[in-house]
Amino acid sequence: MVSKIRRSLPAKLSISILLLAVPIFVLSLGVMFLQSRYFIRQEATARANSMLLSTMQRVRTYLNTIETATNSNLWLVEEDFSPEKLLSVSSRIVWMNRHVNGCSITAEPGVFPQFGRYFSAYSVRKGDSVKTVREAEYEYFDKVWYKTARELGSACWVEPYDDYNEGTLYTTELIASYCKPLHTKDGRFVGIISTDLSLRNLASAINSASHPYPHAYFMLLGGNGDYIIHPDTTRLFKKSIFTDADPQSDAGLIVLGHEMTAGNKGCMRVKMPEGKCLVSYCPLTGTNWSLALVCPESDILWNYHQLAYLIVLLIITGLLIILLLCRRAVAHTIHPLSQLLLQSEHIASGHYDLLIPHTHREDVIGRLQNSFAAMQESLNFHLGSIRYTTEVAQQRNDELVQANLKAEEAVKQKTLFIQNVTHQIRTPLNILTGFSQVMYDCLSQQNDGTSILPAEELANITETMKHNATTLTRLVMMLFDCSDIGLSEELNSHKHESVSCNEVGREAIEYTMSHFPNLNILFETELADDFCIPSSQLYLMRSLRELLYNAAKYSDGQHIKLLITHTDSFVRFIVEDKGPGISEDYYDLMYKPFTKVNDLSEGLGLGLPLTKRHAISLGGDLIYDRDYRDGCRFTLEVPDGK
Repeated sequence: MVSKIRRSLPAKLSISILLLAVPIFVLSLGVMFLQSRYFIRQEATARANSMLLSTMQRVRTYLNTIETATNSNLWLVEEDFSPEKLLSVSSRIVWMNRHVNGCSITAEPGVFPQFGRYFSAYSVRKGDSVKTVREAEYEYFDKVWYKTARELGSACWVEPYDDYNEGTLYTTELIASYCKPLHTKDGRFVGIISTDLSLRNLASAINSASHPYPHAYFMLLGGNGDYIIHPDTTRLFKKSIFTDADPQSDAGLIVLGHEMTAGNKGCMRVKMPEGKCLVSYCPLTGTNWSLALVCPESDILWNYHQLAYLIVLLIITGLLIILLLCRRAVAHTIHPLSQLLLQSEHIASGHYDLLIPHTHREDVIGRLQNSFAAMQESLNFHLGSIRYTTEVAQQRNDELVQANLKAEEAVKQKTLFIQNVTHQIRTPLNILTGFSQVMYDCLSQQNDGTSILPAEELANITETMKHNATTLTRLVMMLFDCSDIGLSEELNSHKHESVSCNEVGREAIEYTMSHFPNLNILFETELADDFCIPSSQLYLMRSLRELLYNAAKYSDGQHIKLLITHTDSFVRFIVEDKGPGISEDYYDLMYKPFTKVNDLSEGLGLGLPLTKRHAISLGGDLIYDRDYRDGCRFTLEVPDGK
């Protein structure tokens, strides 16, 4: 199936068109889908806020009933603050207001001396009747409904509480109280009036409101985040919104709790224990409570999720229809190309004499066929020229290959010649150097005075022989080093020897001083004598000898210095002298083989080039300090192997 699609032009064009249409089609539906999600959430937010405000008005009306019942009878108590009046007004408030669950009017200590320290008139609703009593003595001064109103000095709603007191009249329900201080005509504080509201009745008034979604619910929080009203009764007065909230996974719930306890108003998405929800919240005026409407997103987006299945079905159906229409349209348009394909395949198989017919069609396909016909005629014409050009090019390539082989052979012969000459010269030079040393030793030990030549002259001759022989050996070794094979074989085979830096420096100085009498070389090092690096001792030694040899040769011989330092990853051998230095014109030529500052000067022009080459082969470099003006300063860097 895949092979057929690859070979079918209509199928490939149809798929190409489909690939262009699919992103636009899917993107359009996707934008509509996401936009509908946005509008659904906006509508849900508006519905939740509207329902919350409606419920808030109902609750506020309920609380206003309690506050009005208290305030409208307050003047009776303040006009006549007597025990009988307190009992009468307390009963009146409960009896005349069905939303009031109880009413307590308590006096400050000692206001009624005949009754002792305590006096509290309390009325409570018992079914269809109201029972009014003077409560038994208990420390009601520490109760939240008494202490809060007294400290504030104004009316307030206090947090819900259990009104049970042993030996007193009490209600079995949890209540919330509206408390207000009492004063006499002269402004003296004499007590507290507290009107009770049943939380069961308050919850009934809140939950009786219609809900915007099947699983939406109301919850009422106290000033410290405690649940006052919630569908899960196990949380009431036992847990707060912050209880068991994980700061990592329940950060939204904690933020919601702080928003509600701070008395703010708003709407936010929160991960609740039952899932993600849209929570609209608002403070309850006159209290420190906050009411919230919780709408699960599963309810809000239920229709949206159903719409997703419909959109998927539309996408699949639309794509199939587009593919079918594209297939038919493309196949009809490019059908004439099939004939042209057959004829082109014959030409591709080698039948260049097959002529493609011309056509009178003026569309793109007709012009394409005529172009193929002209191309086939031109192909036959130029085919002979191509064959001739190919044969000539092949002949020239063969000649170039032969010339290249001869050039490579010449290079090999040159290299072998240099190696052979240096090998043949090095053997007799070693013998000459050894015999000159023997003659010098014999001369120093001669005591009979029978020498043909004077001892001083014989010493000069032998010294000259040794010096020239050593110089010739040095030149021969330079010739050997300049050959690629010699360098690669010797350098690579000993590149990982353990070389003592200080020892190499001292040996190079000793070697140089043996060739130049009265030479003064200052040696300084920052390294310990046992500091070693992996390198080639032979070529490191030759490089240092060459630098010191040049310093002794081209300076006054009295101000030569060898300094060994260590950086993060390199060991530096710094050789400096005081002399004429190197002119700026020679900077670019100093590392070029067989190049000398003066054609009449000694040497082959290989000293610095070979030293540079050795340094690079050892993994470092040779650097000339152009800022040093007193002479020459070269720095040989080699890696420390760390």
